[in-house]
Amino acid sequence: MNRAIPALILSAAALVPVWRYAPSTATTTTATAEPAPSASTSTSGDSTVVSGPTIDTEKGPVQVQATFKGEKITAVKMLQQPNHPQTEAAVPKLIEETLEAQSADIDTVSGATITSGAYRKSLQAVLDAKA
Repeated sequence: MNRAIPALILSAAALVPVWRYAPSTATTTTATAEPAPSASTSTSGDSTVVSGPTIDTEKGPVQVQATFKGEKITAVKMLQQPNHPQTEAAVPKLIEETLEAQSADIDTVSGATITSGAYRKSLQAVLDAKA
């Protein structure tokens, strides 16, 4: 009897993590072949505005719009972006790098890897539509 009480207490203590366990609510996704994204273009004066496709991510949709003067990217705007602090901090960096590089060949922003990838994909569709 003297050993039964400590054994019961230790057994109950060992089960506490099991009772408190909450399975992850994250979902897994599988990659499927998608049709090539398309972009829409509008021209006003000497500027051309091209909107990229919406890229759906697990964090939320991402859509880029770029303004061109000739072949030069003069402005980039996010039409859709995930409502997430890392994304909000990453967007100005992504836009700045795009304007410097004048291409979709830009670095991923740490902490916003998923958004950075979707941004590049939407931007590349914009550049392809402009070409």
